[in-house]
Amino acid sequence: MHPLFALSSCRFITPIAALSRLSPAYLPLQFHNSRSMATNGPNGVNDSRPIFFFDIDNCLYSKACNIHDEMQALINKFFVKHLDLNSEDAHMLHQKYYKEYGLAIEGLTRHHKIDPLEFNREVDDALPLDNILKPDPKLRKLLESLDTKKVKPWLLTNAYVNHAKRVVKLLGIEDLFEGVTYCDYGTLPLVCKPSQDMYAKAEKEAGAPSTDQCYFVDDSHLNCVHAHARGWTVAHLVEPGIPIPHKQASKYMISNLEELRALFPHAFKQQLESGGA
Repeated sequence: MHPLFALSSCRFITPIAALSRLSPAYLPLQFHNSRSMATNGPNGVNDSRPIFFFDIDNCLYSKACNIHDEMQALINKFFVKHLDLNSEDAHMLHQKYYKEYGLAIEGLTRHHKIDPLEFNREVDDALPLDNILKPDPKLRKLLESLDTKKVKPWLLTNAYVNHAKRVVKLLGIEDLFEGVTYCDYGTLPLVCKPSQDMYAKAEKEAGAPSTDQCYFVDDSHLNCVHAHARGWTVAHLVEPGIPIPHKQASKYMISNLEELRALFPHAFKQQLESGGA
């Protein structure tokens, strides 16, 4: 989940026109063209692979990185600056919008004349991610072991594309996903998790064969509840030290991404047993 609504190291269907507006720092990252991947698989034939959706924030890296806290401080600073509020009122309004809409920026665009892209520049783009995130060999090994002949790895985030690209590049895993569905801050009204519109958007963009052919891992209880209700196969990530929810969000709950191997062995490459031929 993205820290505004509030798998492990301490927001990519991007039209050409949109890419041209991005900072050069984000341009080198390449993802497969989503439209072609929706109908053609790796060998140019009809692609009927199930989709394995991964959330990004507090999911591909640990909450212990405290990016959430950095984000909260920048959001409150934005509320104070642009809405002329004191710090306490800014925090209360931020939490109100989060609870009502699942995304602070959605409340800002609904009730105030706030440009989401300006919010992105002053909040997400301002995060000192370069000082926090580093390549994660263990995470990379896990993602590399996904059998991409059987499943299509895809990112699903409430962040904007800039942030998504920064994170996966810093983690050293940007080449292991075939695309991303993100909250497009350049298009109003905003569409984000846990809205069913966001899950439908993800299915369309990733080329899901059907709703029941979607796997999903996210640290947000609310996001998991709504994805599960849609018919997706959902694993709710609850890291050690995080309170266990009173009511489980979905059929599966994991404490780290490595558990995905045991839950969904058919999605991973078969490992040769030691001593085998």
